[in-house]
Order: sequence, then C-alpha cells, then structure tokens
Amino acid sequence: MLHKLRWFTFGLFAVSIGLYPGIYFLIDRTFGILSTKTDELLSWLPWNIAFYIHIILGGIALLIGWTQFSPRIRNQHRPIHRTIGKIYVFAVLPSSLTAFFIAWYATGGSITKIAFAILAILWFSTTLIAYLAIRRRDVRRHEIAMIFSYSMCFAAVTLRLWNPLLLNLTGDFLLAYRLSAWLCWVPNLIFAILYTRQIRMKSDNQMPNNLFTPSSL
Repeated sequence: MLHKLRWFTFGLFAVSIGLYPGIYFLIDRTFGILSTKTDELLSWLPWNIAFYIHIILGGIALLIGWTQFSPRIRNQHRPIHRTIGKIYVFAVLPSSLTAFFIAWYATGGSITKIAFAILAILWFSTTLIAYLAIRRRDVRRHEIAMIFSYSMCFAAVTLRLWNPLLLNLTGDFLLAYRLSAWLCWVPNLIFAILYTRQIRMKSDNQMPNNLFTPSSL
C-alpha cells in the first residue's frame, strides 16, 4: 500500500509540473520568477527562444519520463518503453542545452546561475550516457544513467517544493530562491547515488564490474 502511495505521488508531481508550462500560453507570463526579469530580457528573442524550448521540451520529459520506471511497462510493453524513451531523450537534450543558456540569466546572481548551469550539464550528460549505453545494448549502464537523468529532470518539481517552503521560513525571496537553486537538485543527486549503489551491489554477482558508476559523472 505504501509503495502504491509513493508511486502515485511520484506520478502526480511529475504530471502536474510537466503540464505547468502550459500556463505561459494561457495567461500573462509576467508571474512567478518571470516577474523578476527585466523588460529588456523578456523582449530579447534569443532568450525567449531558449526559454520556450526549455520549458516545453522539459515539460514533456518530466511528463512522460516517470513512466519509464514502471516494471510493468518496461517488461511487458517494451515497444512502448522504447518509444517513450526516445521521446524523453530527444526532449531532454535540447531542453538541457537551452537550460544552460538561460541559467546565466537566472534571478539571484552568480549563486543561482552556477547552480542551474551545473544542473543543466548533469541533466544533459547523464541523458547522453543513458542513450549511448542503450545503443550499445548496455542495459545496466542505461538504467543507472536514466535514474540520474530523471533525478535531475525532477528538479523542476523539487524547486517548486523548496522555494515556497524556504520563502515562508526566511521571508526573503532572493535568499529562498538561491537556496532552492541548489536544493532542487543536490539532494536528488545524492538520492540517485545511494539508490544506484544498491542496484550495483545487488547485481554485481551477475554483471561485469567495468560499467557506469556515479563517479564517472
């Protein structure tokens, strides 16, 4: 029962935030973090192109990516698993590249810029590792890299959990946002390291030892 509740909560957050970018097409976009941007930046075409590529494709990746961890889909519906996986990868790669670009215009100064830039690099690199691994039919490396990739993708969810919590605790928007920029992905990364370590320990007797490890990131 607890497992089903965790799975439901996981999927609910992923779907809810995955659909969130749609708000920018329904109402005036000068809300939330965009309300802190200058008119000059909001009217700059390269930034706008990067922003919309990032939120649209990132939303798609978040929306569909969580289903890849369903053993039922992965084992019993492999064609669906492969199709979703391809969509996820080809959504993440441009979304993470544009995320790296817009990171340097993040609100909050160097602290947030560096945090979001590192997140973009980790998201891109772990997804690329996962893609290249499955192309080589290295299933174990692919699965582990995908855990890291979606942990970084899920930062879109954890950012929206941490930021209001810290804002209520500190009463300082910039401080809350700077802290959230790191907390949205660092604990996710730690979780992925610990979780994949358990997977490797369980499968070391059946698999070769020269495969992907978190340290190769």
